[in-house]
Amino acid sequence: MTSDLHLSALHPTQRRIKSILDPEHPICREDVVWMLEFIKKKVADEDPALMDLSQPRLMQNFHFFAEAAMSLIHRRHYCDQEADRLRDWLRQAAFGLNKDTSSEPD
Repeated sequence: MTSDLHLSALHPTQRRIKSILDPEHPICREDVVWMLEFIKKKVADEDPALMDLSQPRLMQNFHFFAEAAMSLIHRRHYCDQEADRLRDWLRQAAFGLNKDTSSEPD
């Protein structure tokens, strides 16, 4: 219940990102496409947060963006382990663009 209150206080975009990255949320193709579109828009808009990232980190973001995008091409359904991997790719691809994805994942 507390997490529901916390989510409702967030901006709709932040709420959607938090939901997609939540391991309890059953990730679907629409979620992945939405997240990739979010990242693409941030890059196209030259989000200032990207300017704070090092070139190696930007390359990592791109690598994980590509992994997530390719997973859409090659898979139709995800088992739990693949969904967790996909969620991690999205988190890594959005690194630095969102306050919830700004810390280096383990």
